[in-house]
Amino acid sequence: MSTSRAAAPRGLGASFWRLFASSSGSNLGDGILQAALPLVAASLTRDPLLVSLVASLAMLPWLLFAIPAGAIVDRMDRRRAMQAANAFRALVLLVLALLLATGLASIWAVYVVAFLLGMAETIYDNAARAMLPNVVRRDQLERGNSLLSTVESVTNLFLGAPLGALLFAAWAVLPLGASIVLFVAAALLIVTVRGRFAPERATRTTLSADIREGLVWLIHHPVLRQLVWATGLGAFAFSIVNGIGVLFVLDALGLTEAAFGVLLSVVGVGAVLGALASPLLTAALGRTAAMGVTSVTAGLALAAMGLWPTVVVTFVSWPLASLAVSAFNVQVMSVRQALIPDALFGRVQGVYRTVLWGSMPLGAVFGGAVGSTLGLPAAFLVAGGIGTVSGIATWTVLAVFRRRIAAAFADEPAPR
Repeated sequence: MSTSRAAAPRGLGASFWRLFASSSGSNLGDGILQAALPLVAASLTRDPLLVSLVASLAMLPWLLFAIPAGAIVDRMDRRRAMQAANAFRALVLLVLALLLATGLASIWAVYVVAFLLGMAETIYDNAARAMLPNVVRRDQLERGNSLLSTVESVTNLFLGAPLGALLFAAWAVLPLGASIVLFVAAALLIVTVRGRFAPERATRTTLSADIREGLVWLIHHPVLRQLVWATGLGAFAFSIVNGIGVLFVLDALGLTEAAFGVLLSVVGVGAVLGALASPLLTAALGRTAAMGVTSVTAGLALAAMGLWPTVVVTFVSWPLASLAVSAFNVQVMSVRQALIPDALFGRVQGVYRTVLWGSMPLGAVFGGAVGSTLGLPAAFLVAGGIGTVSGIATWTVLAVFRRRIAAAFADEPAPR
């Protein structure tokens, strides 16, 4: 039964907080693994290339399976998809833990585990994002995304990774065991969220037909078709500096490794503050202006680091860029959730993730080439210039279609 907005409760509701609790546990498990898996790899080989492949293989499924994963999510109960993904991750980690405990683990086993965990993540993340619009009202989407993004940043940056390293120092199996417990707990919690989360389907279709339908819908959508390329360009820009950031700090600024760690912590604080500030910025400036300001600010902050490569500018600009990107990510996710029909969300989100994640390795390689030929500050300047162009393009699209976007948020279905 539909519920009017006036009669709907002001709070996010019990279903959201159960989703929040489940996501918190799952993200903490992810954070622990961010430190634990590279440490496991390093305990098996000291070859830098072989160790670096763990992170690459964990990201590879986003390029290969994001779109099929979205189609799968659109064919089943999103709540069950999240449960199955976490149960699968727990099982995969259990196998690796047994191999480590018995001395049978190899670097190849870690590669397989990293890849399988990444595959499960494509299902989990698509389902989680598709589920939120059926848990909260549309006018609550940005607040809900803000809280979910905040807990993701906190658990990954400040809790999970240090905890994973600490547990590994005691015994290599411990961080894997902790993640197993967290994934199982998250899988049990998610089924307590009340509601119906399976998209309505009028006819039976094939998976390939579903994928084509999602692609065609996105190609013909005037807003999202342009946003995906504008934001993809932004992702490319910020990837330019990700791979060379450590060299910029150590060589261009002359700081120590410890100072780099401090800088990363401050950048992480910026990400958390950005996620929390996003609803406030939208309320104060309006959705179009808030998203335009954050997207352009992020690019200008990187450009400032290239123009004035000093410690002070870096410690101000890099956290500011992180804050702006984090706030924009919350905002643009809310826009996608408002514009994309529930039955198509997984597939369209999969296409988005493929474009965004696909641009990242290209940006990293481009950044390395620019940094080695023109210098590290020049790479930041180029990244900032491209990021600013991306921000202006994004702002333009949002301004042109601001009424359509506002109407999507006003078209209020009651949470199921």
